[in-house]
Amino acid sequence: MPPSDDFSLPLATSTWDDRERAALIDVIDSDRFTMGPRVAEFERAFAEFVGSGHAVMVNSGSSANLLAVAAAILNPEIRLAPGDEVLVPAVSWATTYSPLHQYGLRLVFVDVDPETLNMDLDKAREAITPRTRAVFAVNLLGNPQDFDALGALTAEHDLLLLEDNCEALGATFAGRQAGTFGLLGTYSSFFSHHISTMEGGLVVTDDERTYQTLLSLRAHGWIRDLPADNLLHRKSGDPFEDSFRFVLPGYNVRPLEMSGALGLLQLEKLPSIVAGRRRNAEAFQRAFASVPGVRIQREVGESSWFGFALTLTDGLEGRRGEVVRALADAGVDARPIVAGNFTRNPVIDYFDATVPAELPHADDVHDNGLFIGNHHYDVSEALNRVAALIRGLTA
Repeated sequence: MPPSDDFSLPLATSTWDDRERAALIDVIDSDRFTMGPRVAEFERAFAEFVGSGHAVMVNSGSSANLLAVAAAILNPEIRLAPGDEVLVPAVSWATTYSPLHQYGLRLVFVDVDPETLNMDLDKAREAITPRTRAVFAVNLLGNPQDFDALGALTAEHDLLLLEDNCEALGATFAGRQAGTFGLLGTYSSFFSHHISTMEGGLVVTDDERTYQTLLSLRAHGWIRDLPADNLLHRKSGDPFEDSFRFVLPGYNVRPLEMSGALGLLQLEKLPSIVAGRRRNAEAFQRAFASVPGVRIQREVGESSWFGFALTLTDGLEGRRGEVVRALADAGVDARPIVAGNFTRNPVIDYFDATVPAELPHADDVHDNGLFIGNHHYDVSEALNRVAALIRGLTA
């Protein structure tokens, strides 16, 4: 529900109603809490919605990224191994990068486009070396990549494409759902994202062996959840033995059955949620078209508008603290644009990484970028007032 104060603009609000609460009670009454039939039903519905062959639900979008990288590394049919280089945008969340490091891959950071905030594909082309094997693309704040250009680049250099689509559920490019352009795509259903299953995430793929690898990795690396005729390890047919046969270095990142039940209801709402966010985006673009000192994110394809990014320029450059304080005083939540230039975080010292001497656009995002919330309900009036507030700071 929207907040009562029409100028309040929180970063995130709930999309639940009584149906979601009833679904939780149904799961409690069933006495089945770990993943079961509701999770499986949600996976099938999600795969159908995005147009993918398979979907595997996990306990978070971060775990989805971990399993995606693990599945790519552990699939002998995929040309990716420790020591290989993976191109990544310099602006994203920590768990885009950490799984690559944890599987021994070398991260090659690429500057972002200052307008779209996604990876600059010209810079990506320049960063390719004979050791480059993959691109882990991020659809930042709901905004898809130019997948025509990215697809041409990966095809030309025979690169594996992985997609971190955790912030962009419901976004499309050329009529196709973001998250489905690579071998693997990841999604998040955390509270602040487009749909909420409390915690949760999904990985999608069209590749059967990759799908079966994900199923095994999700639950301890065993074969219990695999079909009798699978591509990883022959089953004996004896459930006593097959339930405790471990073939991969797996995890326990299974979701709760509650999350599957919630996902089914949230997925029904997703088209209207995205439509509401896109209507607000039209109001945002109108409101900020003439605000001096602000550059807004340029849409590629059809963004699902996770939030509204602002990069301060000209008279507002270097004044982000002042802007954020003014917004907070007016009841408007603001956050950095994801994690800014991630290479400026101390954790970079742990990574095997190539970091360019200069990342000017990522630095600009880091120092002058912020984003405010978007919602499924009408926030156009609040956006108009925010625009007026920021315009007043330039006077």
